[in-house]
Amino acid sequence: MAGRDLVGQAHTGSGKTLAFGLPLIEKCDPRTKEVQALVLAPTRELALQVGEVMTQLAKPAGLNVAIIYGGVGMSPQLDALERGSQIVIGTPGRILDHLRRRSLKLNQLRVMILDEADQMLDKGFAPDVEAILSCTPRSRQTALFSATTPDWVRRVSAHHLNEPEFLEVEPEETAPDIEHTVVEMWSGDKLSVLLALLDQPSAGATLVFGRTRHGVMNLARRLNQRGYEVEALQGDLGQQARERIIKKFRAGRLPVLLATNVAARGLDILNVDRVINYDLPETPELFVHRVGRTGRMGQSGQAITIIDATDLQKMQEIERHLGRKLPRVAPAQLHKLQRSLPDGVAPAIVDDFEDEHDDEAAPVTSAPAVSATGEAVLAGGEVRKRRRRRSRSRSAAAPQDAAPATLQVAPA
Repeated sequence: MAGRDLVGQAHTGSGKTLAFGLPLIEKCDPRTKEVQALVLAPTRELALQVGEVMTQLAKPAGLNVAIIYGGVGMSPQLDALERGSQIVIGTPGRILDHLRRRSLKLNQLRVMILDEADQMLDKGFAPDVEAILSCTPRSRQTALFSATTPDWVRRVSAHHLNEPEFLEVEPEETAPDIEHTVVEMWSGDKLSVLLALLDQPSAGATLVFGRTRHGVMNLARRLNQRGYEVEALQGDLGQQARERIIKKFRAGRLPVLLATNVAARGLDILNVDRVINYDLPETPELFVHRVGRTGRMGQSGQAITIIDATDLQKMQEIERHLGRKLPRVAPAQLHKLQRSLPDGVAPAIVDDFEDEHDDEAAPVTSAPAVSATGEAVLAGGEVRKRRRRRSRSRSAAAPQDAAPATLQVAPA
């Protein structure tokens, strides 16, 4: 970043945070307490993640970082700003709250970053982003980063950037190693396909995307009733609950996470082996962001999309955006999706619940993987003893649901 405004695009998992974080550190002066750099992120989870990375980068340089987001109390954020933070990471709504309270001043801002820029400049965030921009010096440097930059983003950016340089990392240089498969259903229940997929052994965690908050919560309830260890991440959850679920998933203690698009962008969790699109996203760009949660930082991953007749047109739009047709399988061919596990790692065989005090080591459902000794292998190679868990209840007492209701479309 030599001082010019910039629009940068690269695949998910290719290190965009470091790409803007390291130059940003160089541009900040630790001798002054004024805010010199601002990074805007569309979700609290992404703001926290970027903030944690920036805090590690900033500490050796003598810089302070304040992470500003909603859903939590103001006091710790006010204290951090009062002490003096040269770098602020936040979500637009809470940043505006501090600007209106005059607890945050941006008159000395040198650099402004819009992470996930296509979402930041969309209709929902655009008014807040423009209000924040109006509080910054015209001399600032502005940079936009995203895995997807549709044509309209380039047009809109012309209003906010000064003769920007467009930098796009060639796809073949950073393309993640993701094996795509589309499961075509012409009859029956999507849930039955999902159950069959979750029963397949996996070398890591599974992230399942639904379209709506209600749909994701309903799906989590049905899976829990069948004995699967899952949790649901969606926008109506309180901030503490959201952070608890993500921490549990990142640590490898949650084998299956159901989520709306709140988990589609930016979250960097290396142990995600599979992404399953239970419902198609609203746009092809969101599809790219969703499947980008696997195959990160040089690892391989699997993306499985379940569609029925009502999804055909939207699936064709996604494939046109990707520039290729994705392989298809029928529900009867799901066995073909079974991936080989790494050497020395045994499949996560399901078993019945044991007594609460049984400390015998045993595998867990689907993910994380289980070693040949029966211990769960977690992220970073950590080995953890786990009690036996039942992945799927096959007893007569298990509830027998009707086919799932059509999900209502609502913001994620």
